[in-house]
Amino acid sequence: MTSFWKLVAELGLPIVAAIGLGAFIMIIIKYILGGIVGKIKFIESVISQLDNRVKTMNNDIVKIDQEVSDQLGLPIDTERVARSDGKSDARKD
Repeated sequence: MTSFWKLVAELGLPIVAAIGLGAFIMIIIKYILGGIVGKIKFIESVISQLDNRVKTMNNDIVKIDQEVSDQLGLPIDTERVARSDGKSDARKD
């Protein structure tokens, strides 16, 4: 406690109070940001799971489209299959 009074005597009460309030504000900001970072990581994991589900559903839809086209005797749209993979069709048929 004596070091606190020495600091007050050396720097003055307003400067020591400003330093103390600055430290208090830094602690509050650190606490708030810690909570926000946790929530952002949770939202990021949810978004990646949803993205994975969308890719899976897209593949299933393309597979169903191919089966229906085959059963109806229609040509299979190879461009659509290639687009669903994110690649261009390399075949030249």
